Amino acid sequence: MAVTVETPDQRGARELRRVLFDEVAGLYDATRQGYPRELVDAVVDDAAIGPGAAVLEIGCGTGQLTRQLAGRGFDLTAIDIGAAMVEAARGNVADEAARFEVCSFEDFAGGGPFDLIVSATAFHWIDPGVGLAKAARLLRPGGWLALLTTGERYPEQLWGGMRELWVRYSRQTGEWADQPSWLAALRDSELFGATVEAGHATALRLPAETVLGVERTRATFLSFTEQDQADFTRELTALLEPGSHIDVVQESFLAMAPTSRRSDEQGSDEQRLHLTP
Repeated sequence: MAVTVETPDQRGARELRRVLFDEVAGLYDATRQGYPRELVDAVVDDAAIGPGAAVLEIGCGTGQLTRQLAGRGFDLTAIDIGAAMVEAARGNVADEAARFEVCSFEDFAGGGPFDLIVSATAFHWIDPGVGLAKAARLLRPGGWLALLTTGERYPEQLWGGMRELWVRYSRQTGEWADQPSWLAALRDSELFGATVEAGHATALRLPAETVLGVERTRATFLSFTEQDQADFTRELTALLEPGSHIDVVQESFLAMAPTSRRSDEQGSDEQRLHLTP
């Protein structure tokens, strides 16, 4: 089974950055976009779950995905490491049956077994030596792990200027990863069967102020010094032209797989599903 091995520096950076979002829970809630209904429905359909199913969401943030899971009759538990994020999620989710807990997945000691474990743009913050193994242990035989990501694709000319800012302020010299760090591990894991993968693109027209908020809730920005945050914000504000609207394509991706105890029934060929916008 492929497991990503962290260096001490990588582990330290991950553990430091993953707690920074709680400082900007309000801005995160106001500007971060949700997840396409089509992908969430695909998760529910492929996992073949219905009312009464035990579902665990890892890294619920302020509830961008939780709102889509709520109201389906699930026995839903949502966890996040940030207290302010969980407080916002509670206010955003109109489902009295949903339970929230402030904790990391590594420290989660809740119930189970679960029929579905889902995590949206959060699984990369989990210790790679723990994430897949603990998920498989908490799932019932044949239960599913579903991992989602989402990100923004900006017009090419704007993105060129934004990328220059990110590279300069983050002092990054290497290439940015095109795929989430957990994807290869999930595909190769002996703990899970064949992956089902889906991509989705949504065209949006967002106020420049919303785009600015999204960029200011990224972990890289939050790890800048106060002076660099102020300078970055000033330069990005000028680049975005306050009062304007930005054409953005929200690109979301899903990879999900059942525990390997069911994989023999499903065959060994990887399945790939591509949804249209």
